Amino acid sequence: MRALFIFFIFAFAGTCIAGDAEIVKVKIEVTSAQKYNFTVTIKHADTGWEHFANAFRVYSPEGELIGERVLHHPHVKEQPFTRTLLGVSVLSGLSEVVIKASCFTAGENKKGYTVKLR
Repeated sequence: MRALFIFFIFAFAGTCIAGDAEIVKVKIEVTSAQKYNFTVTIKHADTGWEHFANAFRVYSPEGELIGERVLHHPHVKEQPFTRTLLGVSVLSGLSEVVIKASCFTAGENKKGYTVKLR
């Protein structure tokens, strides 16, 4: 029984230590009427293919998904790392958006990063 307990502690230790993917910086660029590029810097304790930040999403303040950038590989030696989502259509009435990062094991971070558009 003790051996099983120790196994579970080590098996899930990486998940507990790595935590949520966190957005630390966002840069926006208006490219045309209602089109935006979002350059997002994410910090996450990627451990490899089993646990890494796998996406960031742009939402309206009401929670409607506006855009998503899927991240296809771990960034173990590149922390924090920056990626861009191009050509996101944003409704003219929105003055801000909320961006959230996610990872395979912890899911989407509940804490969003709010960005003013104007």
